[in-house]
Amino acid sequence: MTKQPGESAKPKAKKQRDPKAEKLEPKASQFSTESVLRDVHRAIEGRDFGSIEELNAYLATTAGTGFKQSLREARPPLSPEEEAQELAWDAMDAETEEQARKLAKLALTKDPDCVDALLILADIEAHSAKEAIAAVEKAVEAGERTLGKQYIAKNTGYFWGLVETRPYMRALLQLAVLRQSAGHLRIAIRLCDKMLKLNPTDNQGVREMALGCYLAADDLAGAQALLQHYKIDESATFLWGRVLERFLGGDRSGARRALKKAREANGYVELYMSGLRPLPAEAPETYTLGSEAEALCVLENLMQAWAKHQKAIFWLLDNLNPLGIPKVPHAPRKKKEIVQ
Repeated sequence: MTKQPGESAKPKAKKQRDPKAEKLEPKASQFSTESVLRDVHRAIEGRDFGSIEELNAYLATTAGTGFKQSLREARPPLSPEEEAQELAWDAMDAETEEQARKLAKLALTKDPDCVDALLILADIEAHSAKEAIAAVEKAVEAGERTLGKQYIAKNTGYFWGLVETRPYMRALLQLAVLRQSAGHLRIAIRLCDKMLKLNPTDNQGVREMALGCYLAADDLAGAQALLQHYKIDESATFLWGRVLERFLGGDRSGARRALKKAREANGYVELYMSGLRPLPAEAPETYTLGSEAEALCVLENLMQAWAKHQKAIFWLLDNLNPLGIPKVPHAPRKKKEIVQ
């Protein structure tokens, strides 16, 4: 799945963990922002502002030191569901798994359908891919119950901009990641299509995982439709995906042109795919454009598709960078499945 430059990675496939006190990576920025946005919405809810200037003037009264606390004092009391979400956000920022588990379980006592709390426990407590899929499916179902069919239908096309939709969208993404990792490509595609319908602006970068799934599933028409819909996307994943799409479509000259453009965006991709550079033991959490870290993100999205089409790999080897690339000795590394 796609990582945004300089930002935290999307949810990864389940890792085996030990420890009650294992330190977790901080995720505060995203969830703190969501919390503030929710507080702003609740603080202004029901107030009659005659103009945007009046609204800004009101918000200015809560600004300064203790901005978040000022907003909370201006809002109505929290409902049990909102208290549960607060606890879930705290759990996401927890320093240890044990703290996260306790907070998530407390959240569920206030709201059994708190999606983020269910996702936290799924990540911590599932011991197999099957268990993780089942647990995340329950979180998706909880999100659908919480939002309701009418709400979902009314706001389709505008999701993610609405803070209350984000736990559900996170659950859909995590389920798609797990399904893709398990090789359930058709199910992963349906989930990606659903997310892109709900949120066409695709803040989560779902389309890059979707492209890899389409190509790996030999759904060339689906891949072409996705590339056309997001034709302005010049990300490295889409550019390298276009190379494979052109090749599978029998357009060798088009594939060579696409290869040139993809190589200009990120030339490290072919180093890894050709074996000239060994894969690192750990996938990066952030990347910059054109970097080796970005190349690894491209592989997370597309390697399953490229590996399934050996003729495409052989063609790529025959068309490696003509400037010549020095071979890098293969170093010992952990066997790691690159998914997100």
